[in-house]
Amino acid sequence: MENRCKFWLPKKRRCCANTPLHDSVYCGNHNQRSDGEWLPCPIDPSHNVLKDNLEGHIKRCPLLKQSQSLSLQPFYDKGINAGEEENEDETAVNVVTSEMKRNAVYKISTTEFCGLIKKIESIHSSICKDISDSYKTPEACNIWINREMDRKIPFQKKHVVQQASILGNLEEFGVLKSCVLGDQCVDEKSSEQKGDGVPAVVEFGAGRGYLTQTLADCYGIKKVFLVERNSYKLKADRSLRQIENVVVERLRIDIEDLNLNGVESLRGVPFLAIGKHLCGPATDLTLRCCLKEQYNLYNNKQSSGNSYLKGLAVATCCHHLCQWKHYISNQFILPNIYHFVEEFHTITWFTSWAVDAEHGSEVWDAMDGELNLQSIEKNEGDNSTSKVEDIVRSMSPIERAALGFKCKQIIDVGRLMWIKECGIETELVKYVPPSKSPENHLLIARNGHV
Repeated sequence: MENRCKFWLPKKRRCCANTPLHDSVYCGNHNQRSDGEWLPCPIDPSHNVLKDNLEGHIKRCPLLKQSQSLSLQPFYDKGINAGEEENEDETAVNVVTSEMKRNAVYKISTTEFCGLIKKIESIHSSICKDISDSYKTPEACNIWINREMDRKIPFQKKHVVQQASILGNLEEFGVLKSCVLGDQCVDEKSSEQKGDGVPAVVEFGAGRGYLTQTLADCYGIKKVFLVERNSYKLKADRSLRQIENVVVERLRIDIEDLNLNGVESLRGVPFLAIGKHLCGPATDLTLRCCLKEQYNLYNNKQSSGNSYLKGLAVATCCHHLCQWKHYISNQFILPNIYHFVEEFHTITWFTSWAVDAEHGSEVWDAMDGELNLQSIEKNEGDNSTSKVEDIVRSMSPIERAALGFKCKQIIDVGRLMWIKECGIETELVKYVPPSKSPENHLLIARNGHV
């Protein structure tokens, strides 16, 4: 234990277990940084580099070769799905962090804060009326529910329940067809000719790809595209390729830069788009990637191609990460909000309150509960010099959770409105109980024109 980093980890109540650098008592992660200026790497901003070393680092960054290779791919189109901000300001910040959102909230007056909460209540009561519970366990997924699949495949009950419900909702919505009710399955060619099959699936934010693995095992999809910008171990790719006649293609690319028209093996092929827990703006990027052509065609705007999206199922999450530039439905939220950019980011910050308390039954009851506006306004009136930060701290966990869940629903209903503008049948449902996951919103859609 002597040859270990001496950095103390208070949460684990022990020292770091990594090996220290040869000239330090700390490892590379915890060694004291130089006092020089640190800048994000222009190739991969997830890591920082000393300004003095930046020129040399750019030439040898481990991700340089990957970035150069990606830029040559026909499906790479920088920022194609990013969205555009109206009245773009060159001095504007590209990403508004949670800390920046919180500081902006604490700077407004208590009167403005209470007015904003009233506005959120009004918007929620007018547009968030039809979000129903839709917990599904389709018979087709019994091989996963009962763990009859390959034992070498990682299995976690809570994830299997979520995956099965996503697919069950697609089945009920008419996008997928089950073959376990006593009828013989039609073969792939006849299914495609009749137009009732799904020849391909594209999973966005695929991670290791086990949602697609469940889909292929239970519903027989034969052409698979996994879109993920990060690298993962223990991926489903190997077990997917062991399924007879299944073709697997993994696209390591950010959804923001993905042009589906450039994926040669997907051209002209009707496909199903799926995604489980697409964090923050990834949901908006996915919708724009799949439906931008459909939206332009339906709204008589210039379009460069045809939409082959047959169906869609996206489980949303991490709404606190959403950004106004990426948010696909800002034109629908705009009429309800005056200072729309600032207040949108405030709403996204409130969403974190839905999941920052302990996951108890009282919090789940708050999902559809009413905010105690009188209590909040009383806290304001009791002290004329009180600040928004004081009001926030005086709110109970239930009040905070109720506000957070309402803001989540407003953001997702805005997305629902945008999909409907594409001329596609769509619904927003709660696909698992909140005890399974508080991030339980599912956008499902079916395109009857494909």
